[in-house]
Amino acid sequence: MSLIFSSIVPHPPILIPEIGKENLRYLKNTQKAYEKLKIKLEKLKPETIIIISHNNIQENIFTINLSPRFKANFEEFGNFSVKKEWKGDLGFSAKLSESLETENNLSLVNNENINHAISIPLFLLTENLKNTKIIPISFSGLNRQKHFEFGKLLKKEIINSEKKIAVVVSGDLSHRLNKKSPGGYSPKAKKFDKKIIDFLLKKKIKKILEIDEDIIRDAQEYGFKSILILLGILHNINFNPKLLSYEAPFGVGYLLMDFQL
Repeated sequence: MSLIFSSIVPHPPILIPEIGKENLRYLKNTQKAYEKLKIKLEKLKPETIIIISHNNIQENIFTINLSPRFKANFEEFGNFSVKKEWKGDLGFSAKLSESLETENNLSLVNNENINHAISIPLFLLTENLKNTKIIPISFSGLNRQKHFEFGKLLKKEIINSEKKIAVVVSGDLSHRLNKKSPGGYSPKAKKFDKKIIDFLLKKKIKKILEIDEDIIRDAQEYGFKSILILLGILHNINFNPKLLSYEAPFGVGYLLMDFQL
């Protein structure tokens, strides 16, 4: 099988040492978990990383970014020194688009500038993966079942590929866990995060697809639909979910989970 790695990671900018500085001490468990995933990826040596998050979001369309290279900087967070580049996997991106072109819900973009949701996990995971290429994929405004089905379509191409492929979901959970939260506090936020983590660990996919819409909306999350795509990719694949870390010192849920294959 070509799928060799799958995980969920968060993307807080303070995980970049030059940005976080003394605030990094609040995310020690998240740092350690990221290091474990980094070491694992280095041993597996994926040829391509498909990273799923919120970049180039369109209301009724999933997007695949097929730029030949990707650039990132962190100037919006006050850092002007850290800049990174990655190569895009044009060949496999083309195969994905060709196989999915009959779907009306797919758009191709060519944008070499990627946002922090894509660049932060790549910065933390790929330091020593010099030959690994990437494919950023963005979720859409479509319903949850469409995201699950889209993941199953991606899975067909992944398992038929001769490449060693890793899939990384970059997404934060609830943004309303305490009074420090960006969206203010909501008691439903902790319930959302707990349900997601519990259902993932118990592989209760149907339960995840049926989580109450009010709880999802109230949580103000940025990871749920990306997770649904991953679950579609993992459909009928034997995996062992392992919780590496969950922290929320700033009122945002940061989850790292390894779906051991």
